[in-house]
Amino acid sequence: MSSNFGMKGYMKGALILTIAAILVKVLSAIYRVPFQNLVGDQGFYIYQQVYPFISFFVVWTSGGFAVAISKMLADLDISQDTKLQKHFVASTIFKYLSLLSLVFFVFLFFGAEWLANLMGDGNLAILIKSGSFVALFMPMLALMKGIFQSRGEMAPVAYAQVFEQAIRVSLILIGTFIIMKTSQSLYMAGNMAVLGTVFGEIAGVLLLYNILKRKLPRREVQKIKLKKWPIIKEVTLLSISVSMSSLLILTMQLVDSFTIYSLMVSHGMEETVAQVQKGIYDRGQPLVQLGIVIASSLSLAVVPLVAHHMKKSGGRSATPFIQLTYRSSLMFGVAASLGLVIVMPYVNTMLFKTDDLSHVLMVIALQIIPLSIILTLTAILQGMGKLKMPAIIILGSLVVKGIGNVILVPHLNVLGASIASDLSLYLCALLLIVYLKKLTSIHLAQIGFYIKLFTACLTMTVVVFVVERILQLFDVLIDSTRVEALLFGMCLIGIGAFVFLTVVGKTRLLAEKEWFLIPFGRRMAVYQLWLNKRK
Repeated sequence: MSSNFGMKGYMKGALILTIAAILVKVLSAIYRVPFQNLVGDQGFYIYQQVYPFISFFVVWTSGGFAVAISKMLADLDISQDTKLQKHFVASTIFKYLSLLSLVFFVFLFFGAEWLANLMGDGNLAILIKSGSFVALFMPMLALMKGIFQSRGEMAPVAYAQVFEQAIRVSLILIGTFIIMKTSQSLYMAGNMAVLGTVFGEIAGVLLLYNILKRKLPRREVQKIKLKKWPIIKEVTLLSISVSMSSLLILTMQLVDSFTIYSLMVSHGMEETVAQVQKGIYDRGQPLVQLGIVIASSLSLAVVPLVAHHMKKSGGRSATPFIQLTYRSSLMFGVAASLGLVIVMPYVNTMLFKTDDLSHVLMVIALQIIPLSIILTLTAILQGMGKLKMPAIIILGSLVVKGIGNVILVPHLNVLGASIASDLSLYLCALLLIVYLKKLTSIHLAQIGFYIKLFTACLTMTVVVFVVERILQLFDVLIDSTRVEALLFGMCLIGIGAFVFLTVVGKTRLLAEKEWFLIPFGRRMAVYQLWLNKRK
Protein backbone atom coordinates (compact mmCIF):
# COMPACT_ATOMS: atom_id res chain seq x y z
CA MET A 1 0.00 0.00 0.00
CA SER A 2 2.77 2.41 0.78
CA SER A 3 3.79 2.71 -2.80
CA ASN A 4 0.58 4.52 -3.49
CA PHE A 5 1.35 7.35 -1.11
CA GLY A 6 4.30 9.20 -2.62
CA MET A 7 4.35 12.27 -4.81
CA LYS A 8 2.97 10.29 -7.72
CA GLY A 9 0.21 8.78 -5.59
CA TYR A 10 -0.74 12.22 -4.31
CA MET A 11 -1.01 13.64 -7.81
CA LYS A 12 -2.97 10.70 -9.17
CA GLY A 13 -5.36 10.49 -6.21
CA ALA A 14 -5.97 14.23 -6.18
CA LEU A 15 -6.56 14.27 -9.93
CA ILE A 16 -9.13 11.46 -9.89
CA LEU A 17 -10.95 12.92 -6.92
CA THR A 18 -10.89 16.41 -8.41
CA ILE A 19 -12.30 15.30 -11.77
CA ALA A 20 -15.10 13.36 -10.06
CA ALA A 21 -15.82 16.21 -7.64
CA ILE A 22 -15.89 18.85 -10.37
CA LEU A 23 -18.25 16.80 -12.53
CA VAL A 24 -20.56 16.12 -9.60
CA LYS A 25 -20.53 19.77 -8.48
CA VAL A 26 -21.18 20.98 -12.03
CA LEU A 27 -24.07 18.57 -12.38
CA SER A 28 -25.36 19.78 -9.01
CA ALA A 29 -25.25 23.38 -10.22
CA ILE A 30 -26.88 22.38 -13.51
CA TYR A 31 -29.94 20.95 -11.81
CA ARG A 32 -30.28 23.60 -9.10
CA VAL A 33 -30.29 26.55 -11.47
CA PRO A 34 -32.88 25.27 -13.99
CA PHE A 35 -34.88 23.79 -11.10
CA GLN A 36 -35.06 27.22 -9.46
CA ASN A 37 -35.95 28.75 -12.81
CA LEU A 38 -38.81 26.25 -13.18
CA VAL A 39 -40.29 26.49 -9.68
CA GLY A 40 -39.21 29.97 -8.57
CA ASP A 41 -37.86 31.00 -5.18
CA GLN A 42 -40.83 29.61 -3.28
CA GLY A 43 -40.39 26.18 -4.90
CA PHE A 44 -36.66 26.34 -4.28
CA TYR A 45 -37.35 27.02 -0.59
CA ILE A 46 -39.53 23.88 -0.43
CA TYR A 47 -36.79 21.64 -1.78
CA GLN A 48 -33.95 23.22 0.21
CA GLN A 49 -35.86 22.78 3.47
CA VAL A 50 -35.78 18.99 3.06
CA TYR A 51 -32.47 18.60 1.17
CA PRO A 52 -30.23 18.59 4.31
CA PHE A 53 -32.19 15.68 5.86
CA ILE A 54 -31.45 13.47 2.84
CA SER A 55 -27.91 14.62 2.18
CA PHE A 56 -26.81 14.32 5.81
CA PHE A 57 -27.24 10.55 5.82
CA VAL A 58 -25.96 10.19 2.24
CA VAL A 59 -22.73 12.07 3.02
CA TRP A 60 -22.16 10.24 6.29
CA THR A 61 -22.68 6.73 4.89
CA SER A 62 -21.63 6.74 1.24
CA GLY A 63 -18.90 9.29 1.97
CA GLY A 64 -17.65 8.93 5.52
CA PHE A 65 -18.37 5.24 6.00
CA ALA A 66 -16.97 4.35 2.56
CA VAL A 67 -13.61 5.95 3.38
CA ALA A 68 -13.60 4.41 6.86
CA ILE A 69 -14.31 0.96 5.43
CA SER A 70 -11.56 1.35 2.83
CA LYS A 71 -9.00 2.31 5.50
CA MET A 72 -9.92 -0.58 7.78
CA LEU A 73 -9.79 -3.11 4.94
CA ALA A 74 -6.55 -1.67 3.55
CA ASP A 75 -4.89 -1.84 6.98
CA LEU A 76 -5.59 -5.58 7.07
CA ASP A 77 -3.49 -6.07 3.92
CA ILE A 78 -0.38 -5.58 6.02
CA SER A 79 -0.90 -8.68 8.15
CA GLN A 80 -0.88 -12.35 7.11
CA ASP A 81 -3.93 -14.55 6.44
CA THR A 82 -6.38 -11.63 6.33
CA LYS A 83 -9.09 -12.92 3.97
CA LEU A 84 -11.23 -14.24 6.78
CA GLN A 85 -10.66 -11.10 8.84
CA LYS A 86 -11.58 -8.79 5.95
CA HIS A 87 -14.75 -10.76 5.26
CA PHE A 88 -15.73 -10.61 8.93
CA VAL A 89 -15.01 -6.86 9.16
CA ALA A 90 -16.98 -6.12 5.98
CA SER A 91 -19.89 -8.31 7.11
CA THR A 92 -20.00 -6.72 10.57
CA ILE A 93 -19.96 -3.19 9.17
CA PHE A 94 -22.67 -4.03 6.63
CA LYS A 95 -24.97 -5.40 9.34
CA TYR A 96 -24.29 -2.38 11.53
CA LEU A 97 -24.98 0.02 8.66
CA SER A 98 -28.18 -1.86 7.78
CA LEU A 99 -29.45 -1.42 11.32
CA LEU A 100 -28.42 2.23 11.33
CA SER A 101 -30.13 2.89 7.99
CA LEU A 102 -33.32 1.21 9.22
CA VAL A 103 -33.33 3.46 12.30
CA PHE A 104 -32.90 6.55 10.10
CA PHE A 105 -35.63 5.39 7.74
CA VAL A 106 -38.13 4.80 10.57
CA PHE A 107 -37.25 8.15 12.17
CA LEU A 108 -37.68 10.14 8.95
CA PHE A 109 -40.70 8.27 7.58
CA PHE A 110 -42.79 8.10 10.75
CA GLY A 111 -41.51 11.37 12.18
CA ALA A 112 -42.06 13.36 8.98
CA GLU A 113 -45.11 15.26 10.26
CA TRP A 114 -43.36 16.13 13.52
CA LEU A 115 -40.23 17.41 11.71
CA ALA A 116 -42.30 19.37 9.19
CA ASN A 117 -44.27 21.07 11.98
CA LEU A 118 -41.02 21.93 13.76
CA MET A 119 -39.94 23.75 10.59
CA GLY A 120 -43.26 25.57 10.53
CA ASP A 121 -44.55 24.04 7.29
CA GLY A 122 -46.61 20.86 7.61
CA ASN A 123 -46.77 20.43 3.83
CA LEU A 124 -43.11 19.36 3.83
CA ALA A 125 -43.96 16.01 5.44
CA ILE A 126 -44.51 14.19 2.15
CA LEU A 127 -41.06 15.26 0.91
CA ILE A 128 -39.40 13.97 4.09
CA LYS A 129 -41.22 10.64 3.74
CA SER A 130 -40.08 10.27 0.12
CA GLY A 131 -36.50 11.16 1.02
CA SER A 132 -36.40 8.63 3.86
CA PHE A 133 -36.08 5.78 1.33
CA VAL A 134 -32.56 6.96 0.49
CA ALA A 135 -31.40 5.52 3.81
CA LEU A 136 -32.29 1.96 2.79
CA PHE A 137 -29.75 1.86 -0.05
CA MET A 138 -26.80 3.41 1.76
CA PRO A 139 -25.29 0.29 3.41
CA MET A 140 -24.62 -1.48 0.13
CA LEU A 141 -23.39 1.71 -1.55
CA ALA A 142 -20.98 2.50 1.30
CA LEU A 143 -19.62 -1.05 1.47
CA MET A 144 -18.99 -1.32 -2.27
CA LYS A 145 -17.29 2.08 -2.44
CA GLY A 146 -15.15 1.11 0.54
CA ILE A 147 -14.09 -2.17 -1.08
CA PHE A 148 -13.02 -0.45 -4.31
CA GLN A 149 -11.15 2.32 -2.47
CA SER A 150 -9.35 -0.19 -0.23
CA ARG A 151 -7.94 -1.79 -3.39
CA GLY A 152 -6.86 1.58 -4.80
CA GLU A 153 -9.49 1.45 -7.56
CA MET A 154 -10.95 4.96 -7.62
CA ALA A 155 -12.37 4.82 -11.16
CA PRO A 156 -15.49 2.72 -10.34
CA VAL A 157 -16.28 5.03 -7.42
CA ALA A 158 -15.90 8.10 -9.62
CA TYR A 159 -18.07 6.54 -12.35
CA ALA A 160 -20.78 5.71 -9.82
CA GLN A 161 -20.78 9.23 -8.36
CA VAL A 162 -21.13 10.85 -11.77
CA PHE A 163 -23.68 8.28 -12.97
CA GLU A 164 -25.95 8.59 -9.94
CA GLN A 165 -25.78 12.38 -10.15
CA ALA A 166 -26.60 12.30 -13.87
CA ILE A 167 -29.65 10.10 -13.24
CA ARG A 168 -30.68 12.37 -10.39
CA VAL A 169 -30.39 15.54 -12.46
CA SER A 170 -32.29 14.03 -15.40
CA LEU A 171 -35.19 12.83 -13.26
CA ILE A 172 -35.41 16.10 -11.34
CA LEU A 173 -35.49 18.34 -14.40
CA ILE A 174 -37.74 16.19 -16.58
CA GLY A 175 -40.13 15.39 -13.71
CA THR A 176 -40.29 19.00 -12.51
CA PHE A 177 -40.90 20.27 -16.04
CA ILE A 178 -43.84 17.88 -16.50
CA ILE A 179 -45.34 18.77 -13.10
CA MET A 180 -45.05 22.52 -13.66
CA LYS A 181 -46.69 22.13 -17.09
CA THR A 182 -49.59 20.13 -15.64
CA SER A 183 -50.50 20.53 -11.96
CA GLN A 184 -48.08 23.40 -11.21
CA SER A 185 -47.88 22.16 -7.62
CA LEU A 186 -44.67 23.42 -6.00
CA TYR A 187 -44.76 20.75 -3.31
CA MET A 188 -45.16 18.01 -5.95
CA ALA A 189 -42.21 19.48 -7.82
CA GLY A 190 -40.16 19.44 -4.61
CA ASN A 191 -41.19 15.84 -4.02
CA MET A 192 -40.06 14.93 -7.54
CA ALA A 193 -36.65 16.46 -6.79
CA VAL A 194 -36.40 14.32 -3.65
CA LEU A 195 -37.43 11.18 -5.55
CA GLY A 196 -34.77 11.98 -8.14
CA THR A 197 -32.17 11.69 -5.37
CA VAL A 198 -33.59 8.33 -4.27
CA PHE A 199 -33.51 6.84 -7.78
CA GLY A 200 -30.06 8.32 -8.40
CA GLU A 201 -28.70 6.43 -5.38
CA ILE A 202 -30.37 3.23 -6.61
CA ALA A 203 -28.66 3.68 -9.98
CA GLY A 204 -25.29 4.10 -8.26
CA VAL A 205 -25.82 0.90 -6.25
CA LEU A 206 -26.72 -1.11 -9.36
CA LEU A 207 -23.70 0.17 -11.30
CA LEU A 208 -21.20 -0.61 -8.53
CA TYR A 209 -22.80 -4.01 -7.91
CA ASN A 210 -22.40 -5.01 -11.55
CA ILE A 211 -18.75 -3.89 -11.61
CA LEU A 212 -17.96 -5.59 -8.31
CA LYS A 213 -19.65 -8.83 -9.35
CA ARG A 214 -17.38 -9.05 -12.40
CA LYS A 215 -14.22 -8.21 -10.50
CA LEU A 216 -14.86 -10.33 -7.42
CA PRO A 217 -16.52 -13.67 -8.23
CA ARG A 218 -18.42 -15.26 -5.38
CA ARG A 219 -16.34 -17.58 -3.21
CA GLU A 220 -17.07 -19.76 -0.21
CA VAL A 221 -15.60 -18.14 2.89
CA GLN A 222 -15.14 -19.89 6.21
CA LYS A 223 -16.71 -18.28 9.22
CA ILE A 224 -14.56 -16.59 11.84
CA LYS A 225 -15.39 -15.19 15.24
CA LEU A 226 -13.96 -11.83 16.31
CA LYS A 227 -15.12 -9.08 18.64
CA LYS A 228 -17.63 -6.86 16.84
CA TRP A 229 -17.75 -3.83 19.14
CA PRO A 230 -14.18 -2.60 18.38
CA ILE A 231 -14.98 -2.79 14.64
CA ILE A 232 -18.24 -0.86 15.07
CA LYS A 233 -16.56 1.74 17.28
CA GLU A 234 -13.67 2.28 14.88
CA VAL A 235 -15.79 2.58 11.74
CA THR A 236 -18.17 5.01 13.47
CA LEU A 237 -15.42 7.31 14.73
CA LEU A 238 -13.55 7.18 11.41
CA SER A 239 -16.68 7.88 9.36
CA ILE A 240 -17.56 10.90 11.47
CA SER A 241 -14.02 12.29 11.29
CA VAL A 242 -13.82 11.80 7.51
CA SER A 243 -17.15 13.48 6.80
CA MET A 244 -16.91 16.03 9.62
CA SER A 245 -16.43 19.13 7.49
CA SER A 246 -19.12 18.11 4.98
CA LEU A 247 -21.52 17.33 7.81
CA LEU A 248 -20.79 20.80 9.21
CA ILE A 249 -22.16 22.41 6.04
CA LEU A 250 -25.26 20.21 6.01
CA THR A 251 -25.91 20.65 9.73
CA MET A 252 -25.76 24.42 9.29
CA GLN A 253 -28.37 24.05 6.55
CA LEU A 254 -30.47 21.98 8.96
CA VAL A 255 -30.22 24.78 11.52
CA ASP A 256 -31.43 27.18 8.83
CA SER A 257 -34.32 24.86 7.92
CA PHE A 258 -35.57 24.83 11.52
CA THR A 259 -35.02 28.50 12.31
CA ILE A 260 -35.09 31.00 9.42
CA TYR A 261 -38.63 30.50 8.06
CA SER A 262 -40.28 29.92 11.45
CA LEU A 263 -38.52 32.91 13.04
CA MET A 264 -39.45 35.29 10.21
CA VAL A 265 -43.10 34.17 10.26
CA SER A 266 -43.33 34.33 14.07
CA HIS A 267 -42.04 37.92 13.93
CA GLY A 268 -44.75 39.11 11.56
CA MET A 269 -43.58 38.30 8.04
CA GLU A 270 -46.22 36.91 5.70
CA GLU A 271 -45.71 33.19 4.97
CA THR A 272 -45.30 33.48 1.20
CA VAL A 273 -42.84 36.37 1.54
CA ALA A 274 -40.84 34.38 4.09
CA GLN A 275 -40.71 31.36 1.76
CA VAL A 276 -39.51 33.52 -1.12
CA GLN A 277 -36.81 35.16 1.00
CA LYS A 278 -35.60 31.77 2.25
CA GLY A 279 -35.58 30.55 -1.38
CA ILE A 280 -33.42 33.49 -2.46
CA TYR A 281 -31.13 32.87 0.53
CA ASP A 282 -30.76 29.25 -0.63
CA ARG A 283 -29.42 30.43 -3.99
CA GLY A 284 -26.08 30.82 -2.24
CA GLN A 285 -25.66 27.09 -1.55
CA PRO A 286 -24.71 25.91 -5.07
CA LEU A 287 -22.41 28.91 -5.46
CA VAL A 288 -20.57 28.05 -2.24
CA GLN A 289 -20.35 24.37 -3.23
CA LEU A 290 -18.70 25.25 -6.51
CA GLY A 291 -16.36 27.65 -4.74
CA ILE A 292 -14.95 24.97 -2.42
CA VAL A 293 -14.63 22.15 -4.96
CA ILE A 294 -10.82 22.46 -5.24
CA ALA A 295 -10.36 22.62 -1.47
CA SER A 296 -12.58 19.58 -0.92
CA SER A 297 -10.72 17.58 -3.56
CA LEU A 298 -7.29 18.44 -2.18
CA SER A 299 -8.43 17.68 1.37
CA LEU A 300 -9.60 14.20 0.36
CA ALA A 301 -6.24 13.47 -1.26
CA VAL A 302 -4.08 14.74 1.60
CA VAL A 303 -5.55 12.54 4.37
CA PRO A 304 -3.84 9.22 3.52
CA LEU A 305 -0.68 11.06 2.50
CA VAL A 306 -0.30 12.87 5.82
CA ALA A 307 -1.19 9.74 7.79
CA HIS A 308 1.45 7.69 5.98
CA HIS A 309 4.27 10.22 6.35
CA MET A 310 3.42 10.98 9.97
CA LYS A 311 3.97 7.30 10.80
CA LYS A 312 7.01 7.06 8.57
CA SER A 313 9.18 9.95 9.77
CA GLY A 314 7.55 11.74 12.67
CA GLY A 315 5.69 14.14 10.41
CA ARG A 316 8.63 16.01 8.88
CA SER A 317 8.22 14.63 5.38
CA ALA A 318 4.51 15.43 5.45
CA THR A 319 5.16 19.15 6.01
CA PRO A 320 5.52 20.20 2.34
CA PHE A 321 2.24 18.47 1.45
CA ILE A 322 0.44 20.10 4.39
CA GLN A 323 1.76 23.55 3.47
CA LEU A 324 0.95 23.16 -0.22
CA THR A 325 -2.56 21.90 0.43
CA TYR A 326 -3.30 24.76 2.83
CA ARG A 327 -1.86 27.49 0.59
CA SER A 328 -3.48 26.25 -2.62
CA SER A 329 -6.87 25.74 -0.92
CA LEU A 330 -6.73 29.22 0.61
CA MET A 331 -5.63 30.78 -2.68
CA PHE A 332 -8.48 29.24 -4.69
CA GLY A 333 -10.95 29.89 -1.86
CA VAL A 334 -10.09 33.59 -1.63
CA ALA A 335 -10.19 33.98 -5.41
CA ALA A 336 -13.58 32.27 -5.72
CA SER A 337 -15.08 34.16 -2.78
CA LEU A 338 -13.86 37.61 -3.79
CA GLY A 339 -14.70 37.00 -7.44
CA LEU A 340 -18.29 36.08 -6.58
CA VAL A 341 -18.68 39.11 -4.32
CA ILE A 342 -17.52 41.44 -7.10
CA VAL A 343 -19.83 40.06 -9.80
CA MET A 344 -22.70 38.79 -7.61
CA PRO A 345 -25.46 41.03 -9.04
CA TYR A 346 -24.64 39.75 -12.54
CA VAL A 347 -24.30 36.11 -11.42
CA ASN A 348 -27.56 36.36 -9.47
CA THR A 349 -29.49 37.67 -12.47
CA MET A 350 -27.71 35.42 -14.96
CA LEU A 351 -28.52 32.22 -13.05
CA PHE A 352 -31.71 33.03 -11.13
CA LYS A 353 -33.48 35.68 -13.28
CA THR A 354 -33.33 38.53 -10.71
CA ASP A 355 -30.71 40.30 -8.61
CA ASP A 356 -32.90 40.19 -5.49
CA LEU A 357 -30.98 40.17 -2.18
CA SER A 358 -27.61 40.19 -3.94
CA HIS A 359 -26.10 41.78 -0.82
CA VAL A 360 -27.17 38.71 1.17
CA LEU A 361 -25.58 36.39 -1.39
CA MET A 362 -22.37 38.45 -1.21
CA VAL A 363 -22.20 37.76 2.53
CA ILE A 364 -22.85 34.06 1.86
CA ALA A 365 -20.04 33.98 -0.74
CA LEU A 366 -17.58 34.99 1.99
CA GLN A 367 -18.14 31.53 3.53
CA ILE A 368 -15.96 30.00 0.82
CA ILE A 369 -12.77 31.28 2.50
CA PRO A 370 -13.27 29.72 5.97
CA LEU A 371 -14.77 26.57 4.46
CA SER A 372 -11.66 26.10 2.32
CA ILE A 373 -9.54 26.37 5.47
CA ILE A 374 -11.82 24.08 7.50
CA LEU A 375 -11.85 21.38 4.82
CA THR A 376 -8.07 21.46 4.60
CA LEU A 377 -7.27 21.56 8.31
CA THR A 378 -9.78 18.90 9.34
CA ALA A 379 -8.25 16.64 6.68
CA ILE A 380 -4.72 17.36 7.94
CA LEU A 381 -5.72 16.77 11.57
CA GLN A 382 -7.48 13.58 10.58
CA GLY A 383 -4.29 12.37 8.90
CA MET A 384 -2.46 13.12 12.17
CA GLY A 385 -4.99 11.05 14.09
CA LYS A 386 -6.42 14.09 15.92
CA LEU A 387 -10.20 13.76 15.85
CA LYS A 388 -11.61 14.83 19.21
CA MET A 389 -10.70 18.52 19.28
CA PRO A 390 -11.76 19.26 15.66
CA ALA A 391 -15.12 17.65 16.44
CA ILE A 392 -15.51 19.82 19.55
CA ILE A 393 -14.60 22.96 17.57
CA ILE A 394 -17.09 22.11 14.83
CA LEU A 395 -19.85 21.41 17.35
CA GLY A 396 -19.07 24.73 19.01
CA SER A 397 -19.37 26.55 15.69
CA LEU A 398 -22.81 24.96 15.17
CA VAL A 399 -23.90 26.30 18.56
CA VAL A 400 -22.68 29.77 17.52
CA LYS A 401 -24.65 29.44 14.26
CA GLY A 402 -27.85 28.47 16.09
CA ILE A 403 -27.56 31.27 18.63
CA GLY A 404 -26.69 33.73 15.86
CA ASN A 405 -29.80 32.80 13.90
CA VAL A 406 -32.05 33.20 16.95
CA ILE A 407 -30.60 36.63 17.72
CA LEU A 408 -30.11 38.08 14.22
CA VAL A 409 -32.90 36.64 12.02
CA PRO A 410 -35.76 38.44 13.85
CA HIS A 411 -34.04 41.78 13.17
CA LEU A 412 -32.22 41.26 9.84
CA ASN A 413 -34.15 38.33 8.31
CA VAL A 414 -32.01 36.22 5.94
CA LEU A 415 -29.13 38.69 6.14
CA GLY A 416 -28.92 37.84 9.82
CA ALA A 417 -28.66 34.12 8.99
CA SER A 418 -25.86 34.88 6.51
CA ILE A 419 -23.92 36.87 9.10
CA ALA A 420 -24.42 34.11 11.68
CA SER A 421 -23.00 31.54 9.24
CA ASP A 422 -19.96 33.70 8.49
CA LEU A 423 -19.22 34.33 12.18
CA SER A 424 -19.43 30.65 13.09
CA LEU A 425 -17.30 29.49 10.14
CA TYR A 426 -14.56 32.09 10.55
CA LEU A 427 -14.41 31.28 14.28
CA CYS A 428 -14.18 27.57 13.47
CA ALA A 429 -11.36 28.15 10.95
CA LEU A 430 -9.42 30.36 13.38
CA LEU A 431 -9.66 27.82 16.22
CA LEU A 432 -8.52 24.99 13.93
CA ILE A 433 -5.46 27.03 12.87
CA VAL A 434 -4.61 27.76 16.53
CA TYR A 435 -5.02 24.08 17.43
CA LEU A 436 -2.82 22.89 14.57
CA LYS A 437 -0.10 25.37 15.53
CA LYS A 438 -0.19 24.09 19.11
CA LEU A 439 0.29 20.53 17.90
CA THR A 440 3.11 21.21 15.45
CA SER A 441 5.75 23.77 14.59
CA ILE A 442 4.57 23.96 10.99
CA HIS A 443 4.31 27.40 9.40
CA LEU A 444 1.38 26.99 7.06
CA ALA A 445 2.45 30.02 5.01
CA GLN A 446 5.01 32.82 5.20
CA ILE A 447 3.99 36.48 5.42
CA GLY A 448 5.15 36.94 1.84
CA PHE A 449 2.46 34.52 0.66
CA TYR A 450 -0.31 36.62 2.19
CA ILE A 451 1.16 39.84 0.75
CA LYS A 452 1.28 38.34 -2.74
CA LEU A 453 -2.25 36.95 -2.36
CA PHE A 454 -3.52 40.37 -1.27
CA THR A 455 -1.77 41.97 -4.27
CA ALA A 456 -3.44 39.54 -6.67
CA CYS A 457 -6.86 40.17 -5.09
CA LEU A 458 -6.47 43.94 -5.13
CA THR A 459 -5.31 43.96 -8.76
CA MET A 460 -8.22 41.75 -9.79
CA THR A 461 -10.72 43.96 -7.96
CA VAL A 462 -9.42 47.19 -9.52
CA VAL A 463 -9.29 45.78 -13.06
CA VAL A 464 -12.79 44.27 -12.82
CA PHE A 465 -14.16 47.54 -11.41
CA VAL A 466 -12.66 49.54 -14.30
CA VAL A 467 -13.86 47.07 -16.94
CA GLU A 468 -17.36 47.07 -15.42
CA ARG A 469 -17.54 50.85 -15.72
CA ILE A 470 -16.51 50.61 -19.38
CA LEU A 471 -19.12 47.92 -20.06
CA GLN A 472 -21.81 50.11 -18.49
CA LEU A 473 -21.36 52.48 -21.43
CA PHE A 474 -22.89 49.81 -23.68
CA ASP A 475 -25.84 49.19 -21.34
CA VAL A 476 -28.29 50.99 -23.63
CA LEU A 477 -27.53 48.60 -26.51
CA ILE A 478 -28.97 45.55 -24.66
CA ASP A 479 -32.70 45.27 -24.05
CA SER A 480 -32.79 42.14 -21.87
CA THR A 481 -31.54 42.43 -18.29
CA ARG A 482 -30.67 38.73 -18.18
CA VAL A 483 -28.75 38.86 -21.46
CA GLU A 484 -26.84 41.85 -20.13
CA ALA A 485 -26.06 39.97 -16.93
CA LEU A 486 -24.87 36.97 -18.94
CA LEU A 487 -22.59 38.99 -21.23
CA PHE A 488 -21.24 41.34 -18.56
CA GLY A 489 -20.94 38.61 -15.93
CA MET A 490 -19.05 36.14 -18.13
CA CYS A 491 -16.77 38.91 -19.40
CA LEU A 492 -15.94 40.12 -15.89
CA ILE A 493 -15.43 36.57 -14.57
CA GLY A 494 -13.06 35.74 -17.43
CA ILE A 495 -11.06 38.95 -17.08
CA GLY A 496 -10.93 38.65 -13.29
CA ALA A 497 -9.67 35.05 -13.42
CA PHE A 498 -7.05 35.94 -16.03
CA VAL A 499 -5.75 38.93 -14.06
CA PHE A 500 -5.67 36.99 -10.78
CA LEU A 501 -3.78 34.02 -12.24
CA THR A 502 -1.38 36.33 -14.08
CA VAL A 503 -0.46 38.20 -10.90
CA VAL A 504 -0.21 34.88 -9.03
CA GLY A 505 2.12 33.57 -11.72
CA LYS A 506 4.20 36.73 -11.97
CA THR A 507 4.73 36.94 -8.21
CA ARG A 508 5.32 33.16 -8.04
CA LEU A 509 2.79 32.73 -5.26
CA LEU A 510 3.37 29.00 -5.72
CA ALA A 511 6.59 27.56 -7.10
CA GLU A 512 6.50 25.78 -10.47
CA LYS A 513 7.18 22.39 -8.88
CA GLU A 514 4.21 22.98 -6.54
CA TRP A 515 1.88 23.68 -9.45
CA PHE A 516 2.79 20.28 -10.87
CA LEU A 517 1.44 18.65 -7.68
CA ILE A 518 -1.95 20.37 -8.00
CA PRO A 519 -4.60 18.85 -10.28
CA PHE A 520 -4.61 20.70 -13.63
CA GLY A 521 -1.67 22.78 -12.42
CA ARG A 522 0.70 21.76 -15.23
CA ARG A 523 -0.57 24.47 -17.59
CA MET A 524 -0.26 27.09 -14.86
CA ALA A 525 3.33 26.01 -14.23
CA VAL A 526 4.14 26.47 -17.93
CA TYR A 527 2.41 29.87 -17.97
CA GLN A 528 4.31 30.95 -14.85
CA LEU A 529 7.63 29.93 -16.38
CA TRP A 530 6.78 31.98 -19.49
CA LEU A 531 5.82 35.02 -17.40
CA ASN A 532 9.08 34.94 -15.46
CA LYS A 533 11.48 33.97 -18.23
CA ARG A 534 14.58 36.14 -18.55
CA LYS A 535 14.97 38.27 -21.62
